[in-house]
Amino acid sequence: MNMTRRTVLRSTALATSLAVPMHSVFAQKAEFNYKYANNLPISHPMNIRAKEMADAIRTETNGRVDIQIFPNNQLGSDTDVLSQLRSGGVEFFTLSGLILSTLVPASSISGVGFAFSDYASVWKAMDGDLGAYIRQQIGKANLVAMDKIWDNGFRQITSSSRPIATPQDLKGLKIRVPVSPLWTSMFKALDAAPTSINFAEVYSALQTKIVDGQENPLAIIATAKLYEVQKYCSLSNHMWDGFWFLANRRAWEKLPADLQTIVAKHINGAAVKERADVAELNANLQQELAGKGMTFNQPNGTLFRDQLRKAGFYSEWKAKYGDEAWALLERSAGKLA
Repeated sequence: MNMTRRTVLRSTALATSLAVPMHSVFAQKAEFNYKYANNLPISHPMNIRAKEMADAIRTETNGRVDIQIFPNNQLGSDTDVLSQLRSGGVEFFTLSGLILSTLVPASSISGVGFAFSDYASVWKAMDGDLGAYIRQQIGKANLVAMDKIWDNGFRQITSSSRPIATPQDLKGLKIRVPVSPLWTSMFKALDAAPTSINFAEVYSALQTKIVDGQENPLAIIATAKLYEVQKYCSLSNHMWDGFWFLANRRAWEKLPADLQTIVAKHINGAAVKERADVAELNANLQQELAGKGMTFNQPNGTLFRDQLRKAGFYSEWKAKYGDEAWALLERSAGKLA
C-alpha cells in the first residue's frame, strides 16, 4: 500500500472502525483476548497497519488470538498506559523509546539530537546491534520488545511565533517536549524553555498558549491537526523517533510457542510496512501542510550540532548511557562526542 495523501484519505474510512475497540466474531471463543493501545490518531499508518496485523493474527491462529485496538490515547496518557502494561491491564503498547526511557534509560539513545542523518543509518542501528542492545535492556524491565521498531519519523520544530533557523531562534522559546529527560536536556542546551506535556494534551496546550511551540514528525503534525495552532515549521530533523511494540511479559509467555511465532511475525511485518508508509507520507506532507497555512524553512543542522557539542550535551549523555551503548550508536551515526 502506497501511503500517499489520497490513500490516507481512503484509509480513514477503514480506520474509523478503530474509534471504538474492535470486537470480532472470534472474540467470544478466543483463548487469548489481548488489548493493544497506542497514542496515535486512527488515520495514522500505525493504526491502519495494526488493523491489518490484528486481522491476520486472528485468521492464522483460527481465532485463538484476538487483539483489540485502542488508538488515540483511549486508555489514558503514555505514562498511564505504561503503568497498565506493566501491571497487565494492557497486553500490548507501542511507545517511543524516548518516553520509555523513564523506565529503561537506554531506550532513548536512538533519539540523541542530530545523531542520524538519514533512514539508512537509522535502520542500520535499530535493526542491528544498537536495537538488540536496547531490547535486552527493555527485557530487564520485565517487558518484551518485538524485533522491529515502528517508525515515528524524523522530528521537526514548529512554532506559533517565529521560524527556527539557527540555535539563537530557540532562545527562550516555550516548547512542548514529551515526558523524557533527553528532550528536556537537549532543548535546554539550545537555550529554549522546554515543558514536558503528554501528547494527549498538546493541541490544547498550543491553543491556549501554555507553550508556543512543539516538535513532532510531519505525519503527526498532520494527523493531529497541529497545523491549526502552529504557523511555522522548521525541517530540523533534530531527532529520529520510533515506537517499540511492547508486550507484558506474563501475557506474552502465556502464549504457546507456535502462537508467539505467528503474533511476532505479523507484528514485525506490520512494522516494516508502517516504516515505508511513514517515510512516504512525510515526504509528501510538506506541500499539503503548506497549503493549510504552514510556512517552512530548512535550518542548518551543523549549527545545532555544534551548539550541543559546545554545551556539553553529547559528553553528558555519553557518560549516562555508558561507553558500550555510545559505541554502538556511533557505529551507525558517526562520531558525536
